[in-house]
Amino acid sequence: MSKGYPQAGVAVTCRSFEEYVKMFDLMDVDLQACGKMLDIAAGASSFTADACARGIDAYAVDPRYAKPHEQLVSEAREEIEVSTTKLMSHGNKYDLSYYGSFEQHRAGRIASLDAFAEHHGRGEERTKRYQAGSLPNLPFADGEFGLVLCSHFLFLYEDQFDYEFHLRAVMEMIRVCKPGGMVRIYPIISLRWEPYSELERLRADLSKNGVVTGLFRSKLPFIPGSELGLFAHF
Repeated sequence: MSKGYPQAGVAVTCRSFEEYVKMFDLMDVDLQACGKMLDIAAGASSFTADACARGIDAYAVDPRYAKPHEQLVSEAREEIEVSTTKLMSHGNKYDLSYYGSFEQHRAGRIASLDAFAEHHGRGEERTKRYQAGSLPNLPFADGEFGLVLCSHFLFLYEDQFDYEFHLRAVMEMIRVCKPGGMVRIYPIISLRWEPYSELERLRADLSKNGVVTGLFRSKLPFIPGSELGLFAHF
C-alpha cells in the first residue's frame, strides 16, 4: 500500500466550525474580539456560515467561488464520495478518535456542505462573504482581518506548488492580517504525510521580512503526522 493520500489537483474541502476550532487550536482565542476573519482556500467548508451564525464577522476566499453556486455544490458533493473511498482504502493509517468512523466522517462533511450551500446560496451573503480569489494575490486590503486561516492547502500540495509560491503566499496572508492579528496554517505536511521540506528555509526568509513564526499543536487527530501547524504575525 502506498504512503500518503493520492490527489490530482486541489480538492474542494468541507469542514465545520468545530473542526476549525480544533485543528487551528482556537480553543482559548476570543473569536469575537478578533474582528473580521478570513478563511483562505475555504472550498465548501461551513466555517464562514457557522461563524456568522455565532455573530462572528467571517469571510471566505477560494478560486472556485467564480463558479455558479449549483456547480460548486455539485462538485463538492462528488468530492466527498471520492475522498471517502480514498480514505477508506488507507483506513488503518488514520486516527479516528475524533470522528469515530469513516461513516461519521462522511456525514460530517455532508452536514458542513449543506450549511455552506444554504449560506452561499443566499445572494446577499454570497456577494458579501464569499470572494473568488487565490494565493498569492488576495482581493483584500492591507490589514483587513484580525484572524487569517488556511487549511489543507499550503504545504499539503508541496509537489504542485514551489517554494517561491509558498513564501509569497504566507507574505500575502501577513499583508491582509492587521498588526496584532494572527495567521494560522494547518497542517505542515505534504500529501505524502511527510513534513514540509522547506519549512526552516521558509521561516528564516519570513524572519528576514520581519515576520515572527512558531508552531502550534492541533487538537484534531486524523491524518498521520498532522499534529502541528504554523502561526505567523508581525
